[in-house]
Amino acid sequence: MHMRTGVPLLAFCVAACATLPPTEQTPYLPAGVYGVYQDNDVGAINQSAWAFASSANTAGNPVAAAKAVIALEYLSGELRENPRWVGMDQSVKLRMGQARDQLRQILGIHPDAPPQFVVNVLLALAWDLETGNQPAAMQMLAAPVFIQPPVRTLQILSNLPYVQTANLATSRAESQSFASDGPRG
Repeated sequence: MHMRTGVPLLAFCVAACATLPPTEQTPYLPAGVYGVYQDNDVGAINQSAWAFASSANTAGNPVAAAKAVIALEYLSGELRENPRWVGMDQSVKLRMGQARDQLRQILGIHPDAPPQFVVNVLLALAWDLETGNQPAAMQMLAAPVFIQPPVRTLQILSNLPYVQTANLATSRAESQSFASDGPRG
């Protein structure tokens, strides 16, 4: 008898933790962007909280910086739209969007660029940089999403400044996700 009521509840809980389909505000991330055994929500929160805690964390590592910016693009919509995060403080969700906008300004990303386009370009850029394909990376940095010249954008990603708004938003998201999910190993 109890098994029958538990199955629908389990199915609901699993569905609530799943990534939603992409929307205009929430881009799609392929599985494994932030690690094989992490879902993208938790991985994006962890990556961005680490990356934005100190500019030293991403200094000289444009791949880590790009993944942190991808996380902001993704989380600014995902935390607002996915019922999984309904209990997260609204101010964290608001600050995540403000941090995304501020990082767009710093990197020279068009403020009205669709989040999915930004994520796609940054994912391709991170891949090209990881594999050492410099010509392809520079081609990605020349995409119309960027306002600044490719070399300048790469310099900024290689030496991402400390952004207090991003630090506060991501660290608070991490602490709230940790509190609701319990310790993660």
